[in-house]
This record gives sequence, structure tokens and C-alpha cells, in this order.
Amino acid sequence: MKRVLITGAAGHLGNVMRPRLNDWATEIRLSDIAKVDDLKANEHFVQCDLGDADTVISLVEGCDAIVHFGGVSTENTFDNILNGNIKGAYNLYEAARKNGVKRIFFASSNHVVGFHDRETLLDAHCAMRPDSMYGLSKCFGELLAQYYYDKFGIESAVVRIGSCFPKPSNRRMLSTWLSEGDLSDLIKKVYAADRLGCTVIYGVSDNPSTWWDNRYAKFIGWTPKDSSAVFENEAYLQEEQADPNDPAVRFQGGGFACAGHFED
Repeated sequence: MKRVLITGAAGHLGNVMRPRLNDWATEIRLSDIAKVDDLKANEHFVQCDLGDADTVISLVEGCDAIVHFGGVSTENTFDNILNGNIKGAYNLYEAARKNGVKRIFFASSNHVVGFHDRETLLDAHCAMRPDSMYGLSKCFGELLAQYYYDKFGIESAVVRIGSCFPKPSNRRMLSTWLSEGDLSDLIKKVYAADRLGCTVIYGVSDNPSTWWDNRYAKFIGWTPKDSSAVFENEAYLQEEQADPNDPAVRFQGGGFACAGHFED
């Protein structure tokens, strides 16, 4: 590929993926509402509000692929989520359609299914049960991706990302942890596949404890190499107290599931 667009380049996932994807294309076009300064030789930054349709159309022009991390990445006001995650997702897919981009890596979230009990093993066909307005906006994005595939043939990897951090920060993340290396490998596998369709993938490493089954995405050939097992005996995780009746423990969404309405 000659030119890859990474939206949300100033955010957490954008930042950690930039060096891992840098040699993947001749040019990496970076975008965010916040400015990115530390550009590499083959990186080009375009400041963009995803809620601005005309700017997004220009942003996507000439791109061969899109890795979409952009938008609001946690719970927030409805207006902010509406602009970044709902209008923004629509604008991005419309820009892809008008510019002829045929495959998108769409960073969804485990919070699409956050109100499922932890003891329920989920797959790509489980019911959406969002645990927040943020999760609800990602439900919209997933349905949008399916619509654009069915109607216009734009393929999407809809990746329900777990917890992509250097190490788990709590016991819940022993089940949801996704290593940076496994995420970058997944992105590359998504674009190496001969066919993709609109495929839901759980973004999670090869952890001993898991709530998610990726059997419907096996055809992509992605096999996570890392595991949260190396962190299981960390003292801070062993000492954590858990009430099994706490909604943050009962439900897969953790703290998102027990939090009140953001704007109250």
C-alpha cells in the first residue's frame, strides 16, 4: 500500500501503533483533532474534526487503507460522542465510499457488549448490550460498517478492542488484555486477507481467562502471541478485592457498567 490513514493519531492507540505500522506503507497519513508534532519522515499530519464532513472527504482522498482509531475513546457527553463517534463514523464511511477506499479497520470496543455477564462466552453473533453512551455509539459504528458492506461493498474489520495497555491495571484486564504487538499484527492480517467482508473480531490476546470467542474470524489467520499470564502473580493484582455482586465485577464492561449517567 502506498498511503494509509490512521485517524485518532494523537490518542493512546494511535500513538502506540504509529511506530509499529511506520514501515507498512510508503506514506502514513495521520489525523486527529489535536496536533501531532513528532512526525517521522514518511508521516504526514492533517488536523481534522471528524464531525466536519467536507474535511473528512479531503482527508481520505488518495488513501489505500484506513485504520480508524478516531473519535471519543471513553464515556463523555452525548454531544461530544455524537460529533466524534456517530457523525464522525458516518463521515468516514461516506468519505471512503466517495474516494473508493474498499477496506477499513474499525476500532470498536468491548463496551458494545459490556452488560453481558462475565460467565457468558460471547462470539461475533451475540446480542449487543452496551454499557455506556460510548458503547452505544460503537454499536452504531458496527451497524454502519455492516450497512456500507451490504450496500456498497466496503469491507470492515469491526474490532471490539479489549484493554490495550503495556500491562493489565486490574484483575478484569487479565481477561481483556490486548498487547500492542498483537494489535499491530491484527491490523496487518486484516489487510493481508483476500476477502474480509464485514467481520467482528474481539481484540484480545491469548489470555488464560477469556470471555470472547473468535472462531468466526479464523479465516483471517490471526493468532495472538502474547498472554496476560505473565502478569497473573503481580502483587497489585493478587491484593485486589472483588465483590462478586458488584456490577463492575458481574458485567464484562467493568466500571463502565456500574457508572452513572455521565451528564448527571
